[in-house]
Amino acid sequence: MPTLIRNKKATFNYEILEKFDAGIELFGFEVKSIRNKHGNIEAGHITVRGDEVFLLNTNIPPYQPANAPDSYDPERNRRLLLTKKEISKLAGLEAKKGLTIIPISMYTKGNKIKVGIAVVKGKKKFDKRESIKKKDTQRDVDREIKGRF
Repeated sequence: MPTLIRNKKATFNYEILEKFDAGIELFGFEVKSIRNKHGNIEAGHITVRGDEVFLLNTNIPPYQPANAPDSYDPERNRRLLLTKKEISKLAGLEAKKGLTIIPISMYTKGNKIKVGIAVVKGKKKFDKRESIKKKDTQRDVDREIKGRF
């Protein structure tokens, strides 16, 4: 399950509460592009409309722009494939105030492309500062341990 595209800002900007895996409907040239690690999911978010779940604001460029259809929109809404039980759970969580659903990563599972999604709560500024401090202290500890051996 190699990760092809990651949302690097997700853990810094949000507190992850729950994770899900979903399939995604893509065109063939989008699949090739993702397999070459082209695309951006950092601005993306997920919404539930009726009995369907959509991935919005993600940019997946075509594999070969010259061969893509003229009507192709790289930031189009893409449908996610989940079970009815997961969709109803996501709809309930999305309705709660202060919770958002975002994509965390795109990866392969067998010959399929999957999207890792998470229900998150936004961090405040002081929480982000705390995350930076933890990261810095861990880096210092790792340097000391590496220097001793």
